[in-house]
Amino acid sequence: MDIAVMPADSTPTWWPSPAKLNLFLHVTGRYDNGYHHLQSVFQMLDQGDRLAFEVTDDSSITLATPLPGVPAQDNLVIKAARLLQRFTQCPQGCVITLDKQLPMGGGIGGGSSNAATTLVVLNYLWGCGLNDDALALLGLQLGADVPVFIYGNTAFAEGVGEQLTPITVAPACYLVVNPGVHVSTPAVFSEPELPRNTPKIGLSDYVFEKTHNDCQQIVCNRHPEVAKLLQWLVHYAPSRMTGTGACVFATFSNEDAARKVQAKLPANWSSFVAKGVAQSPLKRQLHDVYAAPDRH
Repeated sequence: MDIAVMPADSTPTWWPSPAKLNLFLHVTGRYDNGYHHLQSVFQMLDQGDRLAFEVTDDSSITLATPLPGVPAQDNLVIKAARLLQRFTQCPQGCVITLDKQLPMGGGIGGGSSNAATTLVVLNYLWGCGLNDDALALLGLQLGADVPVFIYGNTAFAEGVGEQLTPITVAPACYLVVNPGVHVSTPAVFSEPELPRNTPKIGLSDYVFEKTHNDCQQIVCNRHPEVAKLLQWLVHYAPSRMTGTGACVFATFSNEDAARKVQAKLPANWSSFVAKGVAQSPLKRQLHDVYAAPDRH
């Protein structure tokens, strides 16, 4: 399929940068390089951030909406754009606008998802022609969670989180709550008391009730607000911390039930309600663009 490069004067389009949940997180071992061997299910959500891209004829890459306290050179959006530009030797640049809705450091993939959307969309707009496997390898240089957003499927994950197999899970609606604390992922994984020998399970063995999050107790010990949130939510629905936190999710069968509990949340906890989806909204939008009659 020929990929049409977006003209420099085109009006930029908003692209989804969805959130994810780790429905469970088992630490099953440790590699010689210090990284941990994990098992998880990445659940794609229908809510998240948005990004818009305006292609330019020069090679400059600019983030029109810088994040407070994050230097441009450290922003994963800028890093992703420059990585793709270098790898493909693309002469074009872009101005990127980020509509940030997801909390930073929440364990729901905000930064990784932003990086993945940047790689996927600029690959299309710049006409780079890379497939998902090539983009995922690039994304892995930016973070272990980036590839899952590039493939865009709810998936069973192994390795450091990059070995992905699509999985079908029961439909659910999630109340995702941020207790307002920042959790350091490196600090959690360097904790001596972190379990590192949880037995592996097979993809077909996954059942939510028979899994857990190995990082949850460590984070609750370090951050009492996370423990308080979990104790509050579990009265209403099955609840668990996602990733290394700090966000916690409660699982409901329908949106109305999730909204009713959301309305009872204390004011100091921010939250959103999202549906679990088998394929991310980013991949669906990209598919629609490729399928449009004027793209053939």
